[in-house]
Amino acid sequence: MLPVKRAYIILFFLSVFAALSAQAQTETVLYNFCSVPSCKDGSFPTSTLTRDSGGNFYGTTPSGGAFNAGAVFELSPSGGGWTESVLYSFTGGTDGSDPISYLTFDSAGNLYGTTYFGGDYECDNGYGNGCGVVFELSPVGPSWAETVLHSFTFKGDGGSPEGGIIFDSKGNLYGGNVQGVFELSPSGGGWNAQLIYEGLITEGGVTMDVAGNLFGGIYNQQHKTGAVFELSPSGGNWKSTVLHNFIDDNYPTGTFVFDSTGNLYGTTSGDPCCGEGTVYKLTAAKNGKWTERTLYPFKGTANGRQPFAGVVFDAAGNIYGTTIYGGQYGMGTVFELVRVGKTGYGYKEKVLWSFNGTDGSEPNGGLLLDSAGNLYGTTSQGGSYGAGVVFEVMP
Repeated sequence: MLPVKRAYIILFFLSVFAALSAQAQTETVLYNFCSVPSCKDGSFPTSTLTRDSGGNFYGTTPSGGAFNAGAVFELSPSGGGWTESVLYSFTGGTDGSDPISYLTFDSAGNLYGTTYFGGDYECDNGYGNGCGVVFELSPVGPSWAETVLHSFTFKGDGGSPEGGIIFDSKGNLYGGNVQGVFELSPSGGGWNAQLIYEGLITEGGVTMDVAGNLFGGIYNQQHKTGAVFELSPSGGNWKSTVLHNFIDDNYPTGTFVFDSTGNLYGTTSGDPCCGEGTVYKLTAAKNGKWTERTLYPFKGTANGRQPFAGVVFDAAGNIYGTTIYGGQYGMGTVFELVRVGKTGYGYKEKVLWSFNGTDGSEPNGGLLLDSAGNLYGTTSQGGSYGAGVVFEVMP
């Protein structure tokens, strides 16, 4: 029998080893956002990051900035660290406010995104502070200039977009808002807007396949569940097809992603109150029907709960994402689903990082994966000042 003191020492080292094994990866906070008005750097980011060819990151914050109405920021590598610059501070007026979407580059280096509020029109949305806008930021010398491409009216074009903007091959823009999927088409130096699908589009906006079909998630408030739909161009109009209806209070969240064979992957956040969420896969059959398979059901607590932002793949087919809650400290996780077996249907979850508050908490946005296997994202809370962070998780 071991002496009591020696037994405690062994148990101590075993517990330390177990903790290190649980988080074998390394997390680095690249930037801490500040919620103090004098900081003016943006705060509480919820967007997925966008990266340019020079390794700079871009994103949005729904608050902060010079006027506390949100900001577009750039994070650039500098001398072994990172420097944050605010490219644009929204005023909360006709230029928009509360941007929560990811950003999209065009081939000329301009940035596109949406704001949830602000714009030219008062909204019948219970808030009375604008229906949101689609904006473009263009580099002008050392600064950036904003152009509002469209202000939503909530009458015929919807309002309050949450997801980002995507382009088709003809230069048309697409996104989702609380009334449906909208299209912006260039016309006479301006833009024409129309709803091409009606319904409460979930937060991830829409995704386009190589054939120009649009895919998105819709939430049914009455039944507290959701569905995945497809929009296909048809004779100048759009044909809508529901690919899958979820049950058990599940609804799709985040941005969808396709694999190389055309399968569609996404996340469900579960019941808005208490659900744990899933990662799922939709596969098209030859008869045109789609089959849903749950790849991983989250169980809550240590393995994470409520994956909100969709997923990304590595070259080996492993899946990565974030959960808003759960983990070792209950403040969210970065997870990996490792493929097991030869069928491609079995996955084992590995928590790569559990946020503890000081290093961020509640990651609402999705992840970026670089060629070295490093993962980048944002958290909406936590960090040195409690206003969120940009983080890197290294393998």
